[in-house]
Amino acid sequence: MKNKYKKFASISILSVALASNAYAERILLKTPIAYSSSLPAMGTSIVRVADQLDKVSDGNIRMKIYEPNKLISATEILDAVATGKVNAGYATAGNWQGKIPAAAIFSAIPFGPEAGEYMAWLYYGNGLSLYQEMYDTAGYNVKVLPCAIISPETSGWFSKPIEKPTDLEGLNMRFFGLGASVMEKLGVNTTQLPSSEIFGALEKGAIDATEFAQPAIDKRLGFNKIVKYNYFPGWHQQSTIYELLINKDTWNGMSENQQAVVESVCKASMTDSFAEGEASQFEILAEAQKDGVEIRYWNDQMLDAFKRKWNEVVTEMNEDPFFKKAYADLSDFREKYDIWEVNAFLPRQ
Repeated sequence: MKNKYKKFASISILSVALASNAYAERILLKTPIAYSSSLPAMGTSIVRVADQLDKVSDGNIRMKIYEPNKLISATEILDAVATGKVNAGYATAGNWQGKIPAAAIFSAIPFGPEAGEYMAWLYYGNGLSLYQEMYDTAGYNVKVLPCAIISPETSGWFSKPIEKPTDLEGLNMRFFGLGASVMEKLGVNTTQLPSSEIFGALEKGAIDATEFAQPAIDKRLGFNKIVKYNYFPGWHQQSTIYELLINKDTWNGMSENQQAVVESVCKASMTDSFAEGEASQFEILAEAQKDGVEIRYWNDQMLDAFKRKWNEVVTEMNEDPFFKKAYADLSDFREKYDIWEVNAFLPRQ
């Protein structure tokens, strides 16, 4: 009788395991990306995410990456994921600022938080819940996961020195996100060209200056061959978040285990992308100097001008209710964080 019960118990356990495996159907995330997978941290991160999803899930979750414009254009990613045209996509929320004013808050903010503070707000403040609420409120059928973050960008490549605000007046410049609104208030004509078009626009004189990303990324795009004045700090993007969007029907169809795998791999990617970005810049900057690039730090007059105009942009953006809600929450978190920041860290020597 005892052996009979043992046999029955074994069969029951096996049945539960088989049922569990049957329920957790294999998932293929067809994922168009907004940035070339060859770009350090910005694009390479999602390649490692795809590799880790396959390994951690033992093949239960796979991701097929489509380079920019191979399946759909980068600007279509949000709509395509929301409508189910594709079931996933990788971009940065700032790309949707024209549709959702608050989107830039979850991408990059002028004079905003550095990566550590940004992640603290996302994971242990209200950031992540507000991030999802933003898409839900706007009617987009997506699950959002922060899936990469990079540290400060260069704030611009110029063909001439910029010493005072009037030096910016009349320039045609490629600029991204809310920083572009700041530059426009200083007399700059801005355009948001994709990375593949920036070099050609500089070469032909269609634009006079550009910003795009970190030095290691900008070098891949060849800006240093045309313009030689590279300005820091990246006041407009002290850190930038990249998101994995998953169609909510696909997400809800995943088992809890599958969801946990995706969440964990993306959270690990936040660490990995930040580390890659930090490790990739110093050699590039040293090489740039040898090649005749002048690395310049904005003077106080310029930084004050950027900050003053940014405050004007915030006042205007606060007319959107959700922007006001999310920005107020982030600002409140940063005010509380300030006592830690000013006391815990050594000043730059």
